Amino acid sequence: MKSGRSLVSLAQELERQLHSKKDLVVPSSLMRHDTDDTGDTRLVIEEAGGASRYGITTLARRQLADKLKIPYAYFERMRSEQPVLLDRNVNTWLQSDDDRRMIRTLDGNVRAVLSDRYRRLDNFDLAESVLPILQRLPQVRFESVELTETRMYLKVVTPLLKHEMAPGDVVQAGVVVSNSEVGHGTLSVQPMLYRLVCSNGLIASDRSMRKTHVGRSIGTEEVITVFKDDTLQADDKAFFLKVRDVVEAAVSEATFLQVAHKLQKTLGIPLVGDPVKTVEVLANRYALNDSERAGVLRHLIAEADLSGYGLVNAVTHYSQEVEDYDRATEFEALGGRLIELPAAEWKGLAEAA
Repeated sequence: MKSGRSLVSLAQELERQLHSKKDLVVPSSLMRHDTDDTGDTRLVIEEAGGASRYGITTLARRQLADKLKIPYAYFERMRSEQPVLLDRNVNTWLQSDDDRRMIRTLDGNVRAVLSDRYRRLDNFDLAESVLPILQRLPQVRFESVELTETRMYLKVVTPLLKHEMAPGDVVQAGVVVSNSEVGHGTLSVQPMLYRLVCSNGLIASDRSMRKTHVGRSIGTEEVITVFKDDTLQADDKAFFLKVRDVVEAAVSEATFLQVAHKLQKTLGIPLVGDPVKTVEVLANRYALNDSERAGVLRHLIAEADLSGYGLVNAVTHYSQEVEDYDRATEFEALGGRLIELPAAEWKGLAEAA
């Protein structure tokens, strides 16, 4: 499993962000896009005290382009080659758009452009609620925690629940809690297996909990609404109370053994075809790039286990080499998707030639 930051570092950063972020619900007509000659972009918002200028992150630019139905490749071409044309396009559509947007800012930059129906489930509130729950798990070990530009991850292991896949090959029970504040996925709680011999993490694909960030439209007047961090606190608290039972279910013996047995069944799937072709089929099916394909193949050959189990472990082991934490987590989740494959799909992988 890819290592992240310390729990203390996570708490400090969440606390810092709490005092540096601001959310606004803004009519499109009160926003203006401004690009300078170097391609740096700003979103100018007419607030109560006057115009405020915010930088725009790459993700927010992509979301803004999507909201205005401007192809992102064309958006970026205008930004680099014709900034005046870009501003004319964006501002024309903003002024003709009746929608209201939730604008999420951090450190003076727009980090997300979302619907006014977007339901905030913030990382600080989630961590404040769920960390005490996780810390009460038997002999809990925080194996990896991280806060990326798009998501927060809490990956913990409780070693009392364990299962031997083969002699000397033990997996332990775990759970992953993740959330996005910027529209990159739901709040989720998922079971996890932790393999001791290589520190692999496998995230089960059947979610124990999935909470979307969609609610009612916020406000109707042609004014800017600024939300402070306690605006939805009571509603969030009621929801976060439900997380406790879901976390406990995710690391229950029944859930753990169900996932472990699915993984164990892949021991009986021989890869009788060409391993190179097997990984090519995998790469094409799950959109792995050339570097990722080569990395999975290297682990499959190095571990000398030409079985479905070996392929799953090659995928999850490779995740430790992936620089981007979000992408590394996707490889851990891919391992969980593979153990759910029906026989016909495994046949396509195992017999590739």
